[in-house]
Amino acid sequence: MANSNVAVVGAQWGDEGKGKVVDIYGKHADVIIRFQGGNNAGHTLVVDGKKVVLHLVPAASLHENKSCLIANGTVVDIEIFLSEIETLKQKGYLKTSKVFLSDRAHVIMPYHKILDQMREKKRGATNIGTTGRGIGPAYSDKTSRLGIRVGDLLSHKHLEARIEESLLEKNVLFKELYGADTFSASKLADQYAELGEKIKSYIIDANELVSDALEAKKKILFEGAQGALLDIDQGTYPFVTSSNTTSGGACTGAGIPPNIVDEVIAITKAYTTRVGSGPFPTELNDSVGERLQQVGNEFGATTGRKRRCGWLDLVALRHSKNMNGFTGLALMKLDVLSGLDEIKVCTAYEYKGKKFQTIPAEISTLEQLTPVYKTLKSWSESVTDLTNEKAVPSAMRDYISFIEDSLGVKTALLSVGPDRAQTVEIRNPFEKN
Repeated sequence: MANSNVAVVGAQWGDEGKGKVVDIYGKHADVIIRFQGGNNAGHTLVVDGKKVVLHLVPAASLHENKSCLIANGTVVDIEIFLSEIETLKQKGYLKTSKVFLSDRAHVIMPYHKILDQMREKKRGATNIGTTGRGIGPAYSDKTSRLGIRVGDLLSHKHLEARIEESLLEKNVLFKELYGADTFSASKLADQYAELGEKIKSYIIDANELVSDALEAKKKILFEGAQGALLDIDQGTYPFVTSSNTTSGGACTGAGIPPNIVDEVIAITKAYTTRVGSGPFPTELNDSVGERLQQVGNEFGATTGRKRRCGWLDLVALRHSKNMNGFTGLALMKLDVLSGLDEIKVCTAYEYKGKKFQTIPAEISTLEQLTPVYKTLKSWSESVTDLTNEKAVPSAMRDYISFIEDSLGVKTALLSVGPDRAQTVEIRNPFEKN
């Protein structure tokens, strides 16, 4: 069997369990690349009952003898990066695995965080629901050619000039629009040049690392953050994140050609959740929604915010499949559905007599859609101890088959609990037939 390169992407609105899947698939990969997002993402891993939450460092760093890269498509909070590295070392990880930081990745500066928080406050009831971590403003500076890149931190003179240019407009905004303190370019340059020295040993030319890995035919795992429905171009705009969260984002975010990605594993919960504002057609504001939230422990790993919960939305997943090219599904949190009286699945949307099989772009329409449901049998058996596909209860098997048939994609992995061991691997996407 030949090796594959695998991209792992969220198929919903984020929080699908990508951290666990990357951790599991990390044992098969040689190189793991985080290709977009910032520390607004939280990947929760449970290994032997011990929980580790990561925001920037690739989840597969818990394995040994791996090369873990934070690539150019990410935005990096340097202090968070250093904190995570220190925490992992204290917990006994990174003994033989190495973490690298692309010199082309953009840096989240203090003024990005303040700007993010003040914009959200100014929006009031119409806020997007960002984490306030400065992600959006950092990406805005990137596209405005005002960003600070990781490599810039290694030259004090160049860094100060870049910061001065970036602050020209921002200091006016802080003073005149928000009535806030302004920033000193020289002080920030001193602070971030010092941080640059601290991370100097991690900074590399990531393009060289990736091309060398490809030439050596190493197995590469591309790790996404958030979910496809939060993609800046294809998601439920404007209630989206600030980067391309789809499989195509792996190409631009890691600096690779499209033909390098052999498999796209889509991570989806057995139901649907969403954090923050934005349309959510299958949301359940009732006892079932509350049960999903409590049993599924649906609280954000990054912010602690409650996740809104609802039935599985196949229309949204179909839209996600169309833009990602799923080759396999990782179906998560099946254990949370055990014991329900019935299970519903959204198969279409309806609005003013018209049926929708995919997500419309107009938010005003999306917010008024009525989901069309199909009711399926539930299962009462506990599935947290499942070790193989043959032991799956018949009603659960029917549920999985309905999802597979609706999307035209087979499952590659089933998750029946938070721990790494509570997983049924149906096939290994790193091995080509």
